[in-house]
Amino acid sequence: MVDNGGTKRIDIPTIPGASEGLTGEFAKPEGDGPWPGAVLVHEAFGINDVMRRQAERFARAGYLAIMPDLFTEGGARKCLTQTFRDLASGTGRAFSDIESARQLLLARPDCTGKVGVIGFCMGGGFALIAATRGFEASSVNYGRLPKEIDDVLGGACPIVASYGAKDGSLRHAARKLDDSLSRLGIEHDVKEYPDAGHAFLNDAESGPPLLRFVMKRVIGIGPQPEAAKDAWRRIDTFFAEHLGASAGR
Repeated sequence: MVDNGGTKRIDIPTIPGASEGLTGEFAKPEGDGPWPGAVLVHEAFGINDVMRRQAERFARAGYLAIMPDLFTEGGARKCLTQTFRDLASGTGRAFSDIESARQLLLARPDCTGKVGVIGFCMGGGFALIAATRGFEASSVNYGRLPKEIDDVLGGACPIVASYGAKDGSLRHAARKLDDSLSRLGIEHDVKEYPDAGHAFLNDAESGPPLLRFVMKRVIGIGPQPEAAKDAWRRIDTFFAEHLGASAGR
């Protein structure tokens, strides 16, 4: 176990098909619990300080927080393509990693037995598909939609989703997701923020500087504090309702 300040890097026991030697960032609330759990799925840039602070935030809000490293077997450079293939197919190692993290939380005596999933960017797409896989609630943040959305999301848990209107890579995604969840009768809260782009929930810029410049022009990537404040309020309230933790941090 390695201490990274507010989080600790831990080994995650794996189910068949998961990454060999799977690790993740773990954070827990102060006190004795028990607490509900939250599996956080990182963005395409991998686990960095911005993502660690997201896990810390969930711990402060009263959740056992675990962020599995989907790039355990080689880092983003080697794993990114395969991870996106898993996302597109809805199967594969990345989903086994996420399930391994969920099982770790459920096995802990200080977990209430209720676990939610939240994802950012690439992770938002995983959180959306994982909403059908045993979680109590899902938070989808600027996540890509599956092509056959109604078929994929049938039977999903309640979903809270946030998108930015300035994100050129996800035009109309919020409306399409809202329409699908309404058709399927799934409890949901979907909102698009007019002044936000991609990754607006991050509290700092993320990724290589040159790529940030290009992505800011194309998808408006970067923090948007006002939109983030409202989105976190909605996420906190939604998770508190379905998982039982106190709303807010």
